[in-house]
Amino acid sequence: MLKSKKLITYSFLLLSMILLIGGAWFTTTSVYTFVKGYFLYQTGVSTAESLNEEKVNSDSNVPSDYSGKVGMKESERLYPDQPDQGDLIGELYIPKLEAAIPIYHGTDEDELEKGVGHFAGSVLPGEADNSILSGHRDTVFRELGEIGMNDLLIVTTAAGEFTYKVRKVRIVDEDDRTVIVPKPKATLTLTTCYPFHFSGPAPQRFILVADLRGEKLTKKE
Repeated sequence: MLKSKKLITYSFLLLSMILLIGGAWFTTTSVYTFVKGYFLYQTGVSTAESLNEEKVNSDSNVPSDYSGKVGMKESERLYPDQPDQGDLIGELYIPKLEAAIPIYHGTDEDELEKGVGHFAGSVLPGEADNSILSGHRDTVFRELGEIGMNDLLIVTTAAGEFTYKVRKVRIVDEDDRTVIVPKPKATLTLTTCYPFHFSGPAPQRFILVADLRGEKLTKKE
């Protein structure tokens, strides 16, 4: 009789433990699913992207399939043709630093070794939405930390000259995706690794967000 009671007690304890573990797992999974879903909703990232954990360029912090051109009206396009990877597309001039830096289409190492890289998935400079430029902290953007609010950034391309004013300076984690969100108006986003004098792969990104304030369009023949 005593053995029977002990067996029932042990069985009850075992069942209780199973239910507690199962409940904890379900709750944790549900919370994870909710948080992930909320994150994807806020950032506009698809579930497939999240699961695949797409490769992000170490300097631009931009996923390979992001595109800021989705939904752009034809009338908003300033460039009749898209440049090819590696093409020289313009120049970034930073008046405060008296620095003129060539801009190449693409953010692979080949482009970043020569100048500033334009992320191919974003709009071209001057166009509505978010145009993203990236550069190395130890070469073309070594003095970017000196740039702050209200400083000017001037981009010259085949479409014209576009003057931007810095609206926001941010320092974010390397995996922060808010850098790449679409913008309702013409915006220039500059990004580089941070801290500037950090030894090894930098854990953060230095971000400048600038709004278009003036343009001188090239006359079309």
